[in-house]
Amino acid sequence: MRRWDFVAAYLQGDLEQNVMVYCHAPPGYATLGADGRPRICKVQKPIYGMVQAGRCWQRSLFPWLLEFGFTQCKSDPCVFTLSETVDGTPQRLTLGCYVDDLFTLYTHDGPSSLYARFVDALTQRWNVEDEGPVSDLLNVDITTDSSFVTLSQEKYIAHLVSTYLPEG
Repeated sequence: MRRWDFVAAYLQGDLEQNVMVYCHAPPGYATLGADGRPRICKVQKPIYGMVQAGRCWQRSLFPWLLEFGFTQCKSDPCVFTLSETVDGTPQRLTLGCYVDDLFTLYTHDGPSSLYARFVDALTQRWNVEDEGPVSDLLNVDITTDSSFVTLSQEKYIAHLVSTYLPEG
């Protein structure tokens, strides 16, 4: 299991065609034009803080995943799976998307594996950083060994108890 971060993810998305978004000039820029009227800016790319930004990002990433061959989970549209046989070995790759993070769970990771092919395509298409093995996700601690994946919320529960029940 590995975590990938999309660098400036929302800027990697695209606004819908024929949709125009305007905003006030950012701090440091003149807020009035030469004619004394307020200056506004036309937004070219989705930016953090825009209501539409997350959706624009999804509309860029999700079709790319589907084109790669993934199947989108019906019960959770942010989860994708792909199964293929590579060199006679069945392999599976599962992805979970959360805002601008991608969590990958894979059965094989050799140089000719499905995972390696996906990572190659991912890094060619998107500006991403490999953040390494997943150790936590949404306040769930994750530990792995050769046979098991263990999920625990012990630290989070201890934090809740100390915050809301300081007397124990």
